[in-house]
Amino acid sequence: MLMADSSKEEFLQLIKRLTLKISNIIDSHSIGAVAGLAIAIFFTWRLLRSPGEPQPRQRKRQTTTSSNPGVSTHSNASVVPSGVRSPSGDSRAQNVVDELFQPVKPTLGQIVRQKLNEGRKVTCRLLGVILEETSPEELQKQVTVKSTVLEVLLEITKFCDLYLMERVLDDESEKRVLVALEDAGVFTSGGLVKDKVLFCSTEIGRSSFVRQLEPDWHIDSNPEIISQLARFIKYQLHVSPFRTERTAANVFSAPSLEQFFGST
Repeated sequence: MLMADSSKEEFLQLIKRLTLKISNIIDSHSIGAVAGLAIAIFFTWRLLRSPGEPQPRQRKRQTTTSSNPGVSTHSNASVVPSGVRSPSGDSRAQNVVDELFQPVKPTLGQIVRQKLNEGRKVTCRLLGVILEETSPEELQKQVTVKSTVLEVLLEITKFCDLYLMERVLDDESEKRVLVALEDAGVFTSGGLVKDKVLFCSTEIGRSSFVRQLEPDWHIDSNPEIISQLARFIKYQLHVSPFRTERTAANVFSAPSLEQFFGST
């Protein structure tokens, strides 16, 4: 009976802990986790019961009587008072609850989808966002793709129609950009093709590209372009190494594309 009372007490303590955990889950509208509560309680109860299951009764050994008839022998087994909870059972219940409700870290793909609010079309400039270079003049000498942005870029291409665009001063710069993107593996995932890398000779031309494509998101490092497009595009991300004031409710800012998605 003592063991049964102890198991019941452990189960009650488990229910209390699960209640506290599940209240947080309900607040965050995690219906799937709530639906699994019954299963969690069942298996947790099984885990708690297994160490404390009663062992088969052993035949009582006869105790030898003392030569002194006034002295009786006692068993060395300790008796646990009823109503006293086992500290080991308490700790075991807490450990099981903690393991069942370990927070699951979201994947980068999940973060990207959440941040983009399930947007399906994205336009993004190259200079200062995808490339290390920040001006068209630099592209006449070299083109360097940021290694830190590649993982995020490839995640975006998995579920978004992505267009990259930039202003260039000559055809050679255009070729350098395409070669650099290809060498970095941007076109290997199948989500982005060379035809979706657009070039123009003016900033107005780039702004016109964005308006024609009507994306859910536009990503740019030029504050003037961001300002001009704010009333036409649903969401925008202004990439700038300097802290900037929020110009509109639909305009977000971050030091880099990868930092916006928390991948660095």
